[in-house]
Amino acid sequence: MPPPLLELRELAKSFGGARALRGVDFDLFAGEVHALLGENGAGKSTLIKIVTGAHQPDGGTIRIAGESVTHLTPARAHALGIACIYQQPALFPDLTVMENIALRLDAGAPLHRVDWAARRERATRLLTRIGADISPETEVRLLSMPEQQLVEIACALGAGARIVIMDEPTASLTQKEQHLLFAVVRELRASGVGIVYISHRLEEIFALADRVTVLRDGESVGTNQVSDINETVLIRMMVGREMTQIYPASESEPGDVALSLHQVGCAASGVRDVSFEVRAGEVFGLAGLVGAGRTELARILFGLTPADTGEVRLNGQVVRPGSPLEAVASGIAYVPEDRRRQGVILEMPLAHNLTMAIHRVLFPRGWLRVGTEDSLTREYIRDLAIKCTGPEALGSSLSGGNQQKVSLARWLATKPRLLILDEPTQGVDVGAKSEIHKIIRRLARTGLPVLLISSDLPEILGMSDRIGVMRGGTLAAILPGGSDAHSVMAAALGQEKGAA
Repeated sequence: MPPPLLELRELAKSFGGARALRGVDFDLFAGEVHALLGENGAGKSTLIKIVTGAHQPDGGTIRIAGESVTHLTPARAHALGIACIYQQPALFPDLTVMENIALRLDAGAPLHRVDWAARRERATRLLTRIGADISPETEVRLLSMPEQQLVEIACALGAGARIVIMDEPTASLTQKEQHLLFAVVRELRASGVGIVYISHRLEEIFALADRVTVLRDGESVGTNQVSDINETVLIRMMVGREMTQIYPASESEPGDVALSLHQVGCAASGVRDVSFEVRAGEVFGLAGLVGAGRTELARILFGLTPADTGEVRLNGQVVRPGSPLEAVASGIAYVPEDRRRQGVILEMPLAHNLTMAIHRVLFPRGWLRVGTEDSLTREYIRDLAIKCTGPEALGSSLSGGNQQKVSLARWLATKPRLLILDEPTQGVDVGAKSEIHKIIRRLARTGLPVLLISSDLPEILGMSDRIGVMRGGTLAAILPGGSDAHSVMAAALGQEKGAA
C-alpha cells in the first residue's frame, strides 16, 4: 500500500502558555476525502496553518508522500503540492480570472513578453477540468462566491496540488452552489487528489467524506470511517457530552401582539405586501430559499432600506425606521448574518464592541466612564458565557461562536423591544450553537419577541413557535410550530399555502 500523501504524528503547538495542539495524529491518502471536525478552538486552524507552513510545530513529525519534512514554509508547502481553499477566496478582484491564475502559476521572469493566448488556453483548460462555466477574461469582482472558489481550485490544480484543504467552503453558498462544489470535490477525489475537508455542517461530512477525525481541546479524539459512525456519536466526540437538547423546548407562553406588519414593502429591496404578527415571548422563524427576501425584510425593519409601503407597529405604536439610529431608538435590535463585517470589529476590544450601540446612554455629554463600561462588559461575559480573557480581549481573539455572542450582547445592551437574529449560528460549532439556542429561549421567556432568520432548516423547525415562509419577496405561508421540513420546503417552492 502506498504511503499517505500527508502524515502527521504527535504534532504539538503552543502559543505562550496556551496549548493549541497536544500530540495530534492525522493522515490523508490519495483519492480520499478526510473530514476534520471540532468545535471552534479545538485546534483545526492551528493544524492547517502548520500543514501550509504558516506556523512551525513545537514537536512531532510531518511526512509528505512518505518523506519527512522539516521547516515547512508557505513556499515549500506550495512546491510540495499543498493548497488551501478558504471560505473567503484570496483573489485580486480587479484582475481577470486568467490573470489571477497566472499570478499563482507563472514564475515571473523579468523582461519577458506575456503570452496572453497561452494564459487564456491554460485558464480555459483548468476551468473546464472542474466543470466551471467561467470566461477566463471575466474580472473576479463580477464572480459569485462559489465561482471565486472554483477559480481557487483551478489555481490549485494548475499548481499540481496533491493535497487540497477546504476550510468551510460552503458557508456562504446556496444549495445549488453547494451541489456544484460537491461535484468538483468528487471529481478531484476520483483523480487521486487527497482532500482535507473542514465543515461545521455534519450533513456534508456524511455526503462527501470517507473518513473523519475529531479534535477536541487540541487533541485527536478519534478517527473513524464515516460509514461506521452517526451524527450523535460525532457530536458527542466533539463536545465531550451528549447533546440531546440541541434545540431546547419552548418554555414561554406567547403574550400580546408585540410586532405587527401590514402590507410592508420596499421596491428597492424587492419586498412586497408582507403581513404577519409576532407576539411577546414568541420565536417567529422566517424560512425561505436564498433570495426569498428574508434578510431584505430585516433590513427594512432596521431602517437600512426603509419601507415605502405598509405599516409597522411595535407594541401598538406605529414605527417608521428611516435609519438604524431611528430603529434603535424605537427598540429594534438587529444581529446581522455577517458577524465579521457587520457584527464584531475584530481589531477592537470586547468592551468597545459591546457598548458601541449605547454610547449616548453610557457616556452622557461625552464623558468616558471606563469603569462603567468594564463592569457592563463583565456582566454580559458572565451572562452569555463568553469565553475570553476579559473586556480588553480583541474581537479577533475569539472563536466564531463567542464573536456571535458579543454581537448579540451589543444589542441586548440596548434593552430592545424586538430582537431580529439573522443566521445567528452560521459557521459556529455544535456546542456554541446549542448555547446560542438556550440564550434565545431564555430571552423569549422574559417576554422579548424574537424574529429568527435561518437557512438551517432543522434550526427553524427546532426553535420556532411559528414559521413564516418567504418566497419571491413576500410571505408565502405561516405554519405552526412542529411543522415538518416537507411543509416548509413546499411553501418555499410555491407548492402549497398555509396559515396559523
